Amino acid sequence: MGTFLGMAYAYLQPERAGEYVMKLAKEIGRLSDNPFNNFLMIFTHNAGVSLLVLVSGLFFGLGPWVMILFNGLVVGIVAGFLVEVGTPATKVILGLVPHGVVEIPAFVLAGTAGIVWYRSIREAEKPARGFKDGMKRALKLYAVTVGMLLIAAFIEAYVTPKVAGL
Repeated sequence: MGTFLGMAYAYLQPERAGEYVMKLAKEIGRLSDNPFNNFLMIFTHNAGVSLLVLVSGLFFGLGPWVMILFNGLVVGIVAGFLVEVGTPATKVILGLVPHGVVEIPAFVLAGTAGIVWYRSIREAEKPARGFKDGMKRALKLYAVTVGMLLIAAFIEAYVTPKVAGL
């Protein structure tokens, strides 16, 4: 849903979307010519974001929904802007799909871990015990998330550029 909203925004407000994309590109910085450096940068960034998604689950279980919606919005703005400035839609899709099929479920799993943690606290007779038990379950799910993000970062650094012709 966030992706479609972002694409609509880029279509309706191309100048503002362009400003946002340029600001985002400046913050992220240029990718390296070395795929391994890109792999490390992508993985560490995504692992940090997914940890924030997990912890946001402690905010009444709503945080992951907001964060995932926001990330989708950003992807949609960037994708929509790229298409608006003439990048073929197939190239944009090929730039997202190879790693996205692993990365997006990883973020959803991180959000699920956060919600599991929150529900464990809320449903426990003793909140401190629920906090501890929920954290254990959440960290097990996060370990799977990290594994998925390693795979996604590898694909994004080594496969996506070749498939998308980047």
